[in-house]
Formats: sequence, C-alpha cells, structure tokens
Amino acid sequence: MIIHTKAYPRVGLIGNPSDGYFGKTISFAFSNFSAEVVLYETLELEILPNYKDHSRFACMAELVKDVRLHGYYGGIRLLKATVKKFYDYCQENCIELHDKNFSIRYSSDIPHGVGLAGSSAIITACLRALMAFYGVSIAKYVQANLVLSAEVDELHITAGLQDRVVQVYEGLVYMDFNKEVMDKQGYGNYEPLEPDLLPKLYVAYRADLSEPTEVFHNNIRKRFECGDKEVIGAMRYWSGLTYKARRFLIAGQLDKIAGLLDANFDRRRKIYRLSEDNILMVETARRLGASAKFTGSGGAIVGTYENEQMFKQLRKKLGKLNIKVIKPKIAKTKGKAGL
Repeated sequence: MIIHTKAYPRVGLIGNPSDGYFGKTISFAFSNFSAEVVLYETLELEILPNYKDHSRFACMAELVKDVRLHGYYGGIRLLKATVKKFYDYCQENCIELHDKNFSIRYSSDIPHGVGLAGSSAIITACLRALMAFYGVSIAKYVQANLVLSAEVDELHITAGLQDRVVQVYEGLVYMDFNKEVMDKQGYGNYEPLEPDLLPKLYVAYRADLSEPTEVFHNNIRKRFECGDKEVIGAMRYWSGLTYKARRFLIAGQLDKIAGLLDANFDRRRKIYRLSEDNILMVETARRLGASAKFTGSGGAIVGTYENEQMFKQLRKKLGKLNIKVIKPKIAKTKGKAGL
C-alpha cells in the first residue's frame, strides 16, 4: 500500500497577524502549489531526505546560498516532529496502533519563505498520511492543534493557528480566536465560507524576499504580552476588519473588500519593521489600482483587481521586479466530517 497525501499553501486574506493574539482572520487554501507526502510499509521506519535536505555542495558559496534560502534545516525535522506528535496523541488517547513500519518522504513546490505556510503544509500532509496508514480518525480542529504543536512545541517555530486551520479544513475559512473561547475549548470557532463569495484575487510572490517568520515578527509578541496599547489596538483593529469582511462577502458587497485589505496592511506598517522590498511590492500593485497586503509574514502579497487589463499590468510591472503573479485556485474542502 502506497499512501499519497497533499496539503496546500494558504493566504491570510484579512486579519493577520492577529490569529496568535486572540483575533479574527479569514484565510483560504489554494492549489496552485502543494506539499506532498508519500508513505509506504517497510521493515524499518525511515524518513527519506528531499533535495532540500542535502549536505553536499560544489563550493562554500553554494552552501551559503542554500542556507540563505532554506535555513540550516530542511523538511526532515518537520516529518520527525509530526510523527512524534501523532504518536503522543495516540498514546494519550489510548489509541492502539499496529506494529508495522514505514518509509516516508516529502516534496513541495510551495515557494519557500514568502509567507505561504509551506512548512505547515508539509506537516499537514504528513499527519494525513499517518492517519491513513494507521487507520486513525482525528477531528479537524484537533488536527490543526497537532500541526501547530509540532511546530511550536517540538521545533520552537513562532506560529499561530490560522495557517494550520485553513490547511486542514481547506477552502475559505473565517476564524475567531476569542480568548474566552480558546481558554474554554482549546481551539477557536471556525466557519467554512463559500469560495464563490470571493472577489477577483491575485497572489504575487518573490523568493529572494524571504524573511523567516521568527525575523518578521520582531518584538510584537513581547509588546503584546507587556500590554502595549499600540499593539493591542492593532490586533483589535484587524479583528474588526475581519468581521466587516465576512459581512461584506456574505452580502455580496465585493467593492468594499479592497479598502479593508489596504487598511490591514497600512496598520501593519505602523507597528512592524518592514523591508523596503516588501513595501515596494505593495506600493507597485496599488499604483496600478489593485489592493494589496501581505499573505503572511512577508515576501508575498494578495489583493483584488478589477479586470483582466489590470491583472496583465500587475504581471508586467511586478514581473520587472522579479515578482510572479498568479490567480489562486481555491482548494476545495474535503467534506464536513470531523469539524
């Protein structure tokens, strides 16, 4: 038996980065790219390396280039952390697993380090493969928590639930991470929305702008925990924008979405230290009449556009800056069981 599983990148449409601060967000998963995991039974348990995990280089310059792009660790650590969290979950919940071993490998064409949640996509795909191999069913909200725990608790990666929720649920999801709700049930309130509600959207990204999330988030977490009024006010502001966006989407008032996306970025710019290259991406798109904001932690943007002529101009102008522009294909939700 050979198991193939996939997970997709996500776009934080609005509200981010308030998901880790008890805010609200709307995100979607899109299938233009994917992370794939292949798992099959073998005599010994083996995690197979991807080309990103190689350790042989032609010269030091090549090694340095690889480190700058992929960091010091490839995806093997992601698979190890997921296997551990899955095993721990099964032990804690008295789920008996068969004693067969497996080999597992991953591949991904998700642009690296540009805020599209490529790492959590690998973990999500791995968790799905393990569930299939062992015949274990896990509720979707629990899956999202396990993916987050693999990153935060096992690998000490700065992260919030938004990415993991939408990658598990897929489609378009409205998320409310209200503190009282989170404290009471251990997860937020998640509402799948119809992707057909969305206006015309583009996603633009550029690999050489990659900024690891740990770098991007600067000292915002510390300021939030210390009660910084500016940061707390921003989180509430983004939460409010998300609530309005949900209402406008459901009402079909798509002409009001662009202003909310722009407002999301403008407030973000006030409290974060952003690179000039990232700001240039946003400003270039806006000069053409499109709206624009970060999809995640920087390096990629999302926005609305009015017509095909504007989309072609986005491709042309951003292309000159070595930025690729695509129309995201929303990944379809795989049923509603286990919500």
